Amino acid sequence: MPAEKPKVVILCGGRGTRLRERTQSVPKPLVEIGGRPILWHVIQIYLAQGFSDFLLLTGYMAEQIERFAAEERWPAPTRVRCLFTGVDTPTGGRLKLAGTELADERFCVTYADGVADIDLDALLSQHVRTGASATVTVVRPELPFGVAELNSDGLVQGFVEKPRSEHWINGGFFCFEPTLLDLLHDEAILEREPLEQLAAGGRLRAYRHEGFWDCMDTFKDELMLNDLWMAGEAPWKLWN
Repeated sequence: MPAEKPKVVILCGGRGTRLRERTQSVPKPLVEIGGRPILWHVIQIYLAQGFSDFLLLTGYMAEQIERFAAEERWPAPTRVRCLFTGVDTPTGGRLKLAGTELADERFCVTYADGVADIDLDALLSQHVRTGASATVTVVRPELPFGVAELNSDGLVQGFVEKPRSEHWINGGFFCFEPTLLDLLHDEAILEREPLEQLAAGGRLRAYRHEGFWDCMDTFKDELMLNDLWMAGEAPWKLWN
C-alpha cells in the first residue's frame, strides 16, 4: 500500500432534514456526540489511521463548518480546508466542483454523519490491489425491529430481536481513482448513476465491513451514539 495516504473528502453540505430537531440551528455535521461535533469524530477516525489531508465540501450553514475547521486545534501536520459547493448541490455535483483538487490522484470520500470501527488501511489496500476505479464500503446494518421466524406453513417458530440485515448497503467510506470525475456533472447524485455506471463496467468493488457502523440519520441515532460515548463503549473511538 502507498506510504502517503490519499486526501480525504468529507461531504458536509446536506440539510439533514431527518434530524430537523437539531439542524434548524446547526448543520448536521456539527450535531454533537459526547460534546464534540460528529464531523470531529469522523475526522478522528481517519487521523488515528494516518490520514492528514481533509477537504470539507460545505453547503447548508457553511459558515459554521468553516468556523469549526478554522478554530479547532488539529495535530500537526493535519490540514483541514473547506470548499463551498452550494446549498442544494447533490453529492456527485459537490465532488465535480472539487475536481481541480482531485483530478490528479487517488482520493477517499465519506459522509460527515457516519462512524465505524473500520480498518481504513485494509480498505485502501484492497482498492489498490484490485485495480478498481472505485471501492465502496458495504455494511449489514442492525434492523430497528425484531423479526419473526416462520416455517413454510406460516407457523411462528420464534423471534429474533433486532438482527443484522441479510443485505449489504452503502456504508459511506469510499476510495476513488480520479477517473470518477469523468462520470460526474453538476446535478449528479454520486450514489446513483455514477456508481451504477462503474458497476455496469465492472469497475466498482465492495469492501465488506463486518464491525460496528452507524449513521446519525435520526434523533434516535443521535441518542444511541451519545449513550455509547458516555458509557465509554464507543467502538469507533480508535484514538487515545
